[in-house]
Amino acid sequence: MSAGSTGPRPDPAADRVPLRVVSYNIHSQRDDTAALASVVREAGPDVVIVQEAPRRFRWRQKSAALADSFGLVVAAGGLPSLGNLLLTSLRVRVTGTHCQRFPLTPGRHLRGAAYARCQVGTARFLLAGSHLSTDPTERPGQAALLKRELSAGDLPVVFGADLNEGPDGPAWGTVAAGLTDAAVAADAADRHTYSCANPRRRIDALFVDPRVEVVGYDVVDTPTTRRASDHFPVLVDLLLPAAG
Repeated sequence: MSAGSTGPRPDPAADRVPLRVVSYNIHSQRDDTAALASVVREAGPDVVIVQEAPRRFRWRQKSAALADSFGLVVAAGGLPSLGNLLLTSLRVRVTGTHCQRFPLTPGRHLRGAAYARCQVGTARFLLAGSHLSTDPTERPGQAALLKRELSAGDLPVVFGADLNEGPDGPAWGTVAAGLTDAAVAADAADRHTYSCANPRRRIDALFVDPRVEVVGYDVVDTPTTRRASDHFPVLVDLLLPAAG
């Protein structure tokens, strides 16, 4: 080795931990549930952020059955978060959970969010999911409350949602501030997520802390996903920073 040489260059990903994430509005399981299970199992995610999961009668049993159909376990959510559900593989250790409910506007649908503090390998992160209102007058307030909760801790955030508006909307802008939009990072912001019958809008998104690297992104459009729900699943591969 010559004088002044520092040896082989370190692998920039060597101190990072891979995580595969699916964010998916499953349309309250109104469609082909066998196709739905097949989509998720084929993706092989470490975590799934579900919108329109069970939230009413027997929601615990239904959430557990949904997780089992995916080969995963329930981490957080369900009725307490009003249909947002966080599922994980056994590779992920959940160290704490909580749920959030947004104020109810009379005549509207009650909404909320689910949160789980997780560890995989040497990496720790906050997993979160939400589904904002279809009412454009309601969404900005919900987004502000959601953003306050996402910003409250110091863990890197991995957040999936159906925002019910596109990137030009005010609620989207509130949530996205300071975070990385995985689709933009992957130069795939032109990939529409809704509806499967007529894809024309990107209303489903995954946002991550700037400390998290996006290494893969896909809106999974296949004959199977078109049978499984009215939304396409968002599939993202990440590299998480190792805990110091």
